Amino acid sequence: MASSLDEQQFTISPSELRSARDELQRFLLEYRFGMQEIETKIGILRDEFLHNHDYNPIEHVSSRVKSPDSLVDKVVRKGIDAGFDSIRANITDIAGVRVTCSFVPDTYRLFDLLTAQDDVTVLAVKDYVAQPKENGYKSLHAIVEVPVFLSTGRVQVPVEVQFRTIAMDFWASLEHKIYYKYDRQVPARLLDELRDAAHTAAELDTHMELLHRELHGPSTSTDSRAQLSV
Repeated sequence: MASSLDEQQFTISPSELRSARDELQRFLLEYRFGMQEIETKIGILRDEFLHNHDYNPIEHVSSRVKSPDSLVDKVVRKGIDAGFDSIRANITDIAGVRVTCSFVPDTYRLFDLLTAQDDVTVLAVKDYVAQPKENGYKSLHAIVEVPVFLSTGRVQVPVEVQFRTIAMDFWASLEHKIYYKYDRQVPARLLDELRDAAHTAAELDTHMELLHRELHGPSTSTDSRAQLSV
């Protein structure tokens, strides 16, 4: 009898399931629109550099919105309430845009150009370029908020934007694959080799920037890492 009651307790009707699915899709759609707003802003900057300047610092742009499964996993991992208001307040990387740049100063320059726009609000910054993680990870992370105008009105949507060089991005991609293969239980030897590879990637960034300066002269971009105090 207890087993039967338990089965009844967790039974969800098809209409309830469809309603929950539709509500989640509407919730994630706001983040997709916010992501697209950032993509548009970065795309405009890239087109301007291509047409009006001798040098384009943007190599590649990628984006994603967390899948429902990934979002649920993070809610459980963080131990937060599963309500949408709680998720909105506690998880700020549901939408993400990654901007791959040519050189280290470009990461700061593009951060400046994006966040100087009057409808972009900076919520938080983590500068792992100036202060890499212990494992060697380097990237400039910013949580920014942009307005999205829906039929029901204006909503402010947080989007995580990452700025990194080609070398940083290649290292991060390899590190992610290794952690996935070993289910995050990576052998110490490989961790040491990853840290060595991070140093090699940093040296490559430095050497390539020096070559660039020799060919094109000093960069006109300003290094704003000292200003990243949000």
